[in-house]
Amino acid sequence: MSADEIVTVGRPLPTLASVTPADAPYTVLVSWADGARRGRCDRVDLAPVIFTLKVFRPLRDGTIPFDTVRLGAWGGSIRWEGNDDLDIGAETVEDLAEAAMTNAEFSDFLRRNGLTLDAAAAQLGIARRRVAYFAKDREIPRYIALACRHLDQVLRPGR
Repeated sequence: MSADEIVTVGRPLPTLASVTPADAPYTVLVSWADGARRGRCDRVDLAPVIFTLKVFRPLRDGTIPFDTVRLGAWGGSIRWEGNDDLDIGAETVEDLAEAAMTNAEFSDFLRRNGLTLDAAAAQLGIARRRVAYFAKDREIPRYIALACRHLDQVLRPGR
């Protein structure tokens, strides 16, 4: 029996397979080599990290071009070419990816909870029209995705 079969601690560490700049500011497309999202490809908005920490000021002011983003050593992070101080760990990227929501996931949220557009608007505190947009093709803001995750727990406890 190997040590892998005896001891299991926490969730598997995420490892990135690739990273490329996306079409929106501070957003990347990542694919996962290992971890809970293995085999998936995600569009991840890095703005919550880039606009929170001082070390990322060169990315905010354009001193370092965002499109020089590269995969870090062994897929454990993303970094910016020639700037060893600028890196974001794969676990942080994974957390940001999990906080995001696609339009299909939003539509599934509505179906799963039996919410009409009006009911979802009331629960989320937004206009009915925005709910309809999110169910079709509008980008879903992070705060709406997080609110939906919370509502899933409130409306469907224990699942």
